[in-house]
Amino acid sequence: MKNLLNRRSIRKYSNREVSDELLNRLLTEAARTQTMGNLQLYSVVITRDANKKQQLAPAHFNQPMVTEAPVVLTICADFHRTVRWCEERNAQPGYDNLLSYQNAATDALLYTQTLCNLMDEEELGYCFLGTTVYQPQAIIDTLQLPQLVMPVATLTVGWPAEEPPLSDRLPLESFVHSETYKDYTPQDIDNYYNNKEQLPENQEFVRINQKETLAQVFTDIRYTKKDNEAMSEGLLQTLRRQGFIR
Repeated sequence: MKNLLNRRSIRKYSNREVSDELLNRLLTEAARTQTMGNLQLYSVVITRDANKKQQLAPAHFNQPMVTEAPVVLTICADFHRTVRWCEERNAQPGYDNLLSYQNAATDALLYTQTLCNLMDEEELGYCFLGTTVYQPQAIIDTLQLPQLVMPVATLTVGWPAEEPPLSDRLPLESFVHSETYKDYTPQDIDNYYNNKEQLPENQEFVRINQKETLAQVFTDIRYTKKDNEAMSEGLLQTLRRQGFIR
């Protein structure tokens, strides 16, 4: 069993099959995670077909692991199934709103994390793709997701063919607050981010991007205001099309 402290994102996979039996067992066990009202407001779309993975790849900026991984899992916030249940049971659902999306997205992400922990125990490799919410309409079209279903997470899954180094993490005191939130002084920021900024790989990151600081790499190149605003608008438009926002 892997120790969570040694967890790595795996982007290269062997040719070894991930059996339906194993995958279905893990998907079943993950359903024991927390869920709002015991409604399980999520669905998982399993993609094994090579052509379908090729169709999904552009939505994830053509990251190689999308087509190279044996399995791609798209985890969705899903109120569609619950609404259908209500309609078939003479109940009037009122879940076409932002709060319902928030609840379903929370359910889906809790399920995703539990599934990741279970895959760690089996020594499966996986990578969480944050790109899922950047171009959700392309995923919706490819997977034919109905109203009140929204993709919120993607996992590429397979047996590891690499052992990358551990990524750095901020110290406990940087993100845990006692009783009330304590704002950060300039000295706090120096203390908490110094190790990250001094890592050779991050200093090289700054150099090759011709920036003065690591923070500038994030603000000016990786997650820019312009891109964030454009993708935010796309996200809102998709939520409207999927029926979560009127």
